[in-house]
Amino acid sequence: MSPRAGSTPVIGIAGWKKSGKTTLVTRLIAEFTRRGMRVATVKHAHHAFQIDDAETDSARHRRAGAGQVAVVSRDRWAMIRELKGAPEPELAEVISWLDPCDLIIVEGYKLSSIPKIETRRSDAASREPLAGNVPNVVAIAADHAVSDAQSLPTLPLDDVGKIADFILATLRLGPVDMGAGGGQFPPHDKLAK
Repeated sequence: MSPRAGSTPVIGIAGWKKSGKTTLVTRLIAEFTRRGMRVATVKHAHHAFQIDDAETDSARHRRAGAGQVAVVSRDRWAMIRELKGAPEPELAEVISWLDPCDLIIVEGYKLSSIPKIETRRSDAASREPLAGNVPNVVAIAADHAVSDAQSLPTLPLDDVGKIADFILATLRLGPVDMGAGGGQFPPHDKLAK
């Protein structure tokens, strides 16, 4: 899959459990929304996630055998679809279901071919690097110094503005003010301390 789904740019945020993925994604959503962008997200779950509680009407419908359940209100709607042994949909298919927007942020999907930023935290479940082991890692966002960045830009995990600017520059979404240093990001050893 290209970095653009149709005409919408796509960036992935990938890392091990407890590496800061969800925190970074939510902060990026807020940052891009503040900048006037419409953002959609896709979150990959590695388990049988549950979005309707055991005793909700929609859960009762699903348990009774409905293959699809739509829950609709004045403020939001959701569709729950049981796969019943069918394969998990491909990322490209899931992206095709989204409404038009300016940017799609994908959390997870380590092995996808989209460009992705690897998150690393000292408290992560694993210290094994994704860069060099999974496709299309374009940068590393870390809360500590990174010695194995393999010439990839390394960004401070808590500097959402700098990460957002990097994403805009990487996806060529317009001019980005990167400060007095121009359009270059400092070497990885100067950023994540």
